[in-house]
Amino acid sequence: MVGSALLLAAVLTVPAQAATPAPFTPSTECMACHNGLTNAAGEDVSIGSNWRASMMANAARDPYWQAAVRRETLDHPAAAAAIEDECSACHMPAMRFQQKAAGQKGAVFANLAVPLAVDGVSCSVCHSISPEALGSRESFTAGFRVSQQRTVFGPHAIDAGRRRVMGSASGFSPAAAPHIRSSEVCGTCHTLFTHALDADGKVAGELPEQTPYLEWKESAYPREGTGCQDCHMPPLDGDNAISAVLPKQRPHFSIHEFRGGNFFMPRMLSRYAGDLAVVASPAELDSTARATLDHLRSSAARIAVDGVKLDGDSLTFGVAVTNLAGHKLPSGYPSRRAWLHVTITDAEGRRIFESGAITASGAIRGNDADDDALLFEPHHATIASPEQVQIYESIMVDASGRVTTGLLQGVRYVKDNRVLPRGFDRAAAPHDVAVHGVTDDDFAGGADRTQYSIDAAAAAKPLTISAELLYQPVAYRWAQNLGRTRSAEAERFVRYYDSMAAASSVSLARDERVVQ
Repeated sequence: MVGSALLLAAVLTVPAQAATPAPFTPSTECMACHNGLTNAAGEDVSIGSNWRASMMANAARDPYWQAAVRRETLDHPAAAAAIEDECSACHMPAMRFQQKAAGQKGAVFANLAVPLAVDGVSCSVCHSISPEALGSRESFTAGFRVSQQRTVFGPHAIDAGRRRVMGSASGFSPAAAPHIRSSEVCGTCHTLFTHALDADGKVAGELPEQTPYLEWKESAYPREGTGCQDCHMPPLDGDNAISAVLPKQRPHFSIHEFRGGNFFMPRMLSRYAGDLAVVASPAELDSTARATLDHLRSSAARIAVDGVKLDGDSLTFGVAVTNLAGHKLPSGYPSRRAWLHVTITDAEGRRIFESGAITASGAIRGNDADDDALLFEPHHATIASPEQVQIYESIMVDASGRVTTGLLQGVRYVKDNRVLPRGFDRAAAPHDVAVHGVTDDDFAGGADRTQYSIDAAAAAKPLTISAELLYQPVAYRWAQNLGRTRSAEAERFVRYYDSMAAASSVSLARDERVVQ
């Protein structure tokens, strides 16, 4: 209580804000009141410290993103300024908004030492998003609108006393607004359309680069009342204080770790914190990585080996993958992939079949794309060879039909077999979230099943079939293609990736069957 009283005295003596203050404020000003929070079990649930180890907070420090932006500007020099402007809209939104208001384009590399820029997707950005046009196409690709009255929106009604304290401390006026809990707020940046560019920097086509919000809309989840925050910002049990100043118990306290699909980058940020000027502590980043892994292992997928039949020397079975997420699996940035790793061992422990093994370099054995940058592994209805691997991914091609990992070269997908969410109608899906490169009927809303047909001649019985679904946030080919870019950012990321490649994947689910 003494600490809270001192903090309250401090915030009440903050000078009044200027008549026309900037629309955003650094996250450090929010942390003064929204840290030092514990739940009923005494665990630290501070909003600020949880957020600063998240990918939201580190959106601008992300070395993969920096390398990818540099690649695009080098590939399309005539459009370099426009590329930095668009890429900063989601990764450096506060700084980009400020530059845009001044009649300038958002810059990436010139702002990497500017605190407001490297604050990433900060508190005042998300909580200043106004409800106008949310969910419409104009709100996508960072088309959100911001309150012009320095109003910050939250889920709870705030009394006059607390409103005065927050206004004195930050210059913001809090207001209760239901839209802050809506998936449409997340959909503004997590629905992203990129534009392929020709040699002159002119638009040559549009690509739905990532569409988890639109995928969610096609699933059963919105009809059942489950939105983005329910999974990615789960509420604590019971009532909890959301501020250390004038604390008041509130229901539905949402954890601000922003658990997503990227466990790899928090580990990289932790290992190379000095290089990347990371603010979060190693303990906070490790906590975020662990929470992300726990989320993936418990809430992403189930896998089952079924229909096992041994007829002479012929072994057949299926491997069914069930998607537990509210969007495609995997979803988000197209560098992500999940795949089946299936092994068969005989009674003497000899491995008589293996498909989908990952190497220490992060490559998948037998994957055409990892062997050759111009190829890709097709979707398989049946697998009969170790050289065939079922990989759930999206593959882009450029205007000439060549496979590419350059976002501003991609004009369409030739493969998108990512596992659909439950309730997704493949036949009726809009073009932006359509399935590509899949013809078998086992691929449907909520699940996919792959049939295996293996020669088990001379194998000592019984046989053990082991199957697991592996997942990688940054696929080997996406990382290695950056290495072709002659830039400090690309060389740095590939060096980081190679040093951690052996830990670049995780098993989401597994199953095993013994055949007599």
